Amino acid sequence: MNTCEIKIVAEKGVKIPAYQTKGAAGCDVCAFLAEDFVLKAGERGMIPTGIKMAIPEGFEVQVRPRSGLAAKSGVTVLNTPGTIDSDYRGEVKVILINLSKEDFVIHNGDRIAQLVVAPVTQGIFVQTDVLDETERGEGGFGSTGKN
Repeated sequence: MNTCEIKIVAEKGVKIPAYQTKGAAGCDVCAFLAEDFVLKAGERGMIPTGIKMAIPEGFEVQVRPRSGLAAKSGVTVLNTPGTIDSDYRGEVKVILINLSKEDFVIHNGDRIAQLVVAPVTQGIFVQTDVLDETERGEGGFGSTGKN
């Protein structure tokens, strides 16, 4: 298992992100709220976590949905995966959307998303006049299958 050290500054009382099993790729991150937050049906909200991170250069932290929250409540991360860049030092917030038909209440300390640490490769974009040909060509959405 590969690891990298991520330094965290946390508000008093915050649950530090934690892996729930030895083989987990994602660690849970929790809401940090002074009072309950009602995420109305069909609406989105930016939920604070009370943590700031120093991510090593060459890595990112991805913010992803928790499958249980999505399956049971219809609440998911809107911009998944969200990316926290290595040079960002502000509070981590999670953009949640309630896709269900019922309001959803988020309490302080609720697990709202998972964080996945990933290596980053930056591309070098080179302008050209011609691209090499491929079997797919310019076929877009739905062009690679029969269904």
